[in-house]
Amino acid sequence: MSLQIWIWIIVGLTFALYIGIAIWSKAGSTNEFYIAGKGVNPIANGMATAADWMSAASFISMAGIISFIGYDGSVYLMGWTGGYVLLALLLAPYLRKFGKFTVPDFIGDRYYSNVARTVAVFCALIVSFTYIAGQMRGVGIVFSRYLEVDINSGVFIGMGIVLFYAILGGMKGITYTQVAQYCVLIFAFMVPAIFISIQMTGNPIPQLGFGSESTDGVYLLDKLNGLHQELGFSEYTSGSKSTLDVFLITAALMIGTAGLPHVIVRFFTVKKVSDARKSAGWALLFIAILYTTAPAIAVFARTNLIETVSEKDYSTMPYWFKKWEETGLLKYDDKNNDNIIQYLGDEQLNELTIDKDIMVLANPEIAQLPNWVIALLAAGAIAAALSTAAGLLLVISSSISHDLIKRIINPEISDKGELIAARVSAFFAVMLAGYFGINPPDFVAATVALAFGLAAASFFPAIVLGIFYKKMNKEGAISGMLIGILSMLFYMTKFKFGWFGGGSSEDWWFGISPEGFGTIAMLINLIVSITVANFTASPPEKIIKLVENIRLPSDDEEL
Repeated sequence: MSLQIWIWIIVGLTFALYIGIAIWSKAGSTNEFYIAGKGVNPIANGMATAADWMSAASFISMAGIISFIGYDGSVYLMGWTGGYVLLALLLAPYLRKFGKFTVPDFIGDRYYSNVARTVAVFCALIVSFTYIAGQMRGVGIVFSRYLEVDINSGVFIGMGIVLFYAILGGMKGITYTQVAQYCVLIFAFMVPAIFISIQMTGNPIPQLGFGSESTDGVYLLDKLNGLHQELGFSEYTSGSKSTLDVFLITAALMIGTAGLPHVIVRFFTVKKVSDARKSAGWALLFIAILYTTAPAIAVFARTNLIETVSEKDYSTMPYWFKKWEETGLLKYDDKNNDNIIQYLGDEQLNELTIDKDIMVLANPEIAQLPNWVIALLAAGAIAAALSTAAGLLLVISSSISHDLIKRIINPEISDKGELIAARVSAFFAVMLAGYFGINPPDFVAATVALAFGLAAASFFPAIVLGIFYKKMNKEGAISGMLIGILSMLFYMTKFKFGWFGGGSSEDWWFGISPEGFGTIAMLINLIVSITVANFTASPPEKIIKLVENIRLPSDDEEL
């Protein structure tokens, strides 16, 4: 069968599965819409958390960016993996015991202030919309190539699918859909990796294959370093980023994880605190499968790409090359009119421009794998983007309907009215997310990294101090969150969009990238919070006792 038929069959079957689950698990109450009725099994919740966590940035873009920048791309691996460990061990059990299923709800109650709650809602919306822009961009990229539509149309199709099962099923529908999506995405990620590892090294384990000898007797990484140097690119296994920026980006991704609202809410869908810990452990195992494979896929894709296109006659390029050209994500400019592709590190001489986000998707096509494998990868990429987009939409809708409308604007609203408000909020959130997907600030992984920086700058100090520092008060938390997120927004817009007289990377303050500045903004937040708290009134006695209580070992009662 042709590739297009395979794609329609496999993608169609997965869509039918997701929609069927959404109909079967339709939410009938706000409890089911927000936290799936607290009835999810820890293993299932671990799979759903992994799917929520492994977004288009993890599936599509992480290996893509590593394939282009090599060693420097390791910051994404270290930051996102370490961040999940930080979240699971440091925050998840305490937040679960506190019993509030949204971050603004936790901040509003812990800091006994609707002003704090409102600021938290603002921060949650900023973080979530930045994050979801990357997911919708990923959906558009997948659809533009495999459904042969333009990127904008691909974003609109993805919006429709997410809207259906997010609005209908809420967290209950999303959770069980994400279990299915995890199975699809991990299978889709691993099958091509195993095929190519065997093809290039004879080793069926990708994690070992990319450090092994290739079929021509040369170690694969040595071979790739040689290819890079011949073409004028920097050595693949050495970095060009400053040590300071690597540290700050890694830290921002780690601590940003601990402030991501759509991941934190997953720990409220289980019955008990111990189940929250178990699901965190399962999720880490499920996440590790993909994250340890990504560097191997990056090496395989980069090596195959260079050997396929460099110094080759353009007229002999395979089918996949022409198809990616049609999407606009791969461009060939024959500068010397010799019809030979010059893929070089020198920008003046280079004739080939490749979007980093296509590498994972193009990888099985470059390696000439069977059509069903390519179609499976397309289905997995869509599953990765849609699973996270759905989780983010729920955060956005719950922030508006529960934290803003129910807790501040109209406390008397009925359960049914709140459910309607949540679904209406999700609808408008999808519309706005689609706009950001069509007009993203950067490629997928970088856009998502900015969301982590925003989460680090706003939520991390407020959550950590709220749990571990009894004297932390509302004045400190509000001041810190506002100054933290505004600092990050200023730096991000200055150097990503050129606002406020921003320039190129050469103008970064102390060589710190916008992705790494989240750590600096977090430290500013932390200093401001503690300073203001020490010069203002202590929190009420009942709040101090509440903080003491959530730090006590749980007797594992159902909460």
